[in-house]
Amino acid sequence: MVELREWHRGRLIDHVSLVVADYEACRRFYGAVLAVLGVPLVEGDGYFFADELFVSPGDPPTGRAHIAFQASDEETVRRFHAAALAAGGRDNGPPGLRDYHPGYYAAFVLDPEGNNIEAVTHGPARRSVPSVVMTDDT
Repeated sequence: MVELREWHRGRLIDHVSLVVADYEACRRFYGAVLAVLGVPLVEGDGYFFADELFVSPGDPPTGRAHIAFQASDEETVRRFHAAALAAGGRDNGPPGLRDYHPGYYAAFVLDPEGNNIEAVTHGPARRSVPSVVMTDDT
């Protein structure tokens, strides 16, 4: 019997893994900001993940990263920024249009480990699809 597995692919990034020093602070931070985006955290034994983001504790942490989350609209970007600041993040660029391309509306925060976390909506220059369904019949 063949087991059929199905998964979804969005844009280029398959996953992002962060090794962090203060796991509990990061769990609270990502729980708050991802809730605004409608993405739940799934907790495991000593780690959590949300779609393509995987976070685990480690000593020493691996370093700094930049992660951009897709937001559905400008209001969601603003809510993301507010939730991040309320959950212990630090402002690294308030919500607003950027010069990257027309319609690029983003906000940047630093998470408790100093990683640069962005929420972005691309306005009229949509760069992605919701997902592509992939199957594996092995």
